[in-house]
Amino acid sequence: MASKNSTDKRGTWGSGMGSLVLAVLVALAIRWALIEAYVIPSGSMLPTLLIQDHIFVNKLIYGIRVPFSKEWLFKFRLPEKGEVIVFKYPEDESTFFIKRVVGTPGDRISWDGTQLTVNGERVPTQPNPEKDYFMSILKDDEMSGGKDFYEVLQEDLNSHKHPILVKKETMHVQWDNQEVPKDSLFVMGDNRDNSNDSRFWGYVPVNNILGRAMFVWLSCDSTLPGPLSFVCNPLSIRLKRFFHQVQ
Repeated sequence: MASKNSTDKRGTWGSGMGSLVLAVLVALAIRWALIEAYVIPSGSMLPTLLIQDHIFVNKLIYGIRVPFSKEWLFKFRLPEKGEVIVFKYPEDESTFFIKRVVGTPGDRISWDGTQLTVNGERVPTQPNPEKDYFMSILKDDEMSGGKDFYEVLQEDLNSHKHPILVKKETMHVQWDNQEVPKDSLFVMGDNRDNSNDSRFWGYVPVNNILGRAMFVWLSCDSTLPGPLSFVCNPLSIRLKRFFHQVQ
């Protein structure tokens, strides 16, 4: 009897370990090829994305990579102008950035501080009907003195509509009619005067792309103190941000 019970226990333990290994492999496969979660650490994408927005990123939309590699097994398409992407920062690939694509290969991009021009055509702007909502959820420290900001609803050439923030009284960083190289993208943050983007360090190689931002699944104003600083404070949850689609 003792021998039989021992065998049964080994069988149960082995079955449990097999299920655990399978679950881990499935989770890794989903993260590698399908979706992955990221947290917004800065205000460079305000007002589209708030600090401590937790988002899901679609990793399949542009293609499938060789595991643990930047090489593509299958490449489906390039990001379109207006899409918000997560990518490896070209100057330090251990760091992930999130920005909006404003130029694809062959485009000529200009930014004079308030107006984006693509291939000689001014990208149209219009008043933002949600301005009051955005101004109510943004903090002064997030906006670097938010009273000096205004918003426009920007529409790129592919009809992706999104709000941007531009500071009225500042020395704007500019970009003068330069062509986006092959297999590269020109990206900018929606918080145009508080974003470390292509205007400072150049273009994003296509092979650095990780995926497209999909929606916010969790959001909070603050996190817990100490060793749990990566966990949202349940008393500061932004319920209205849940399942907010990234436009």
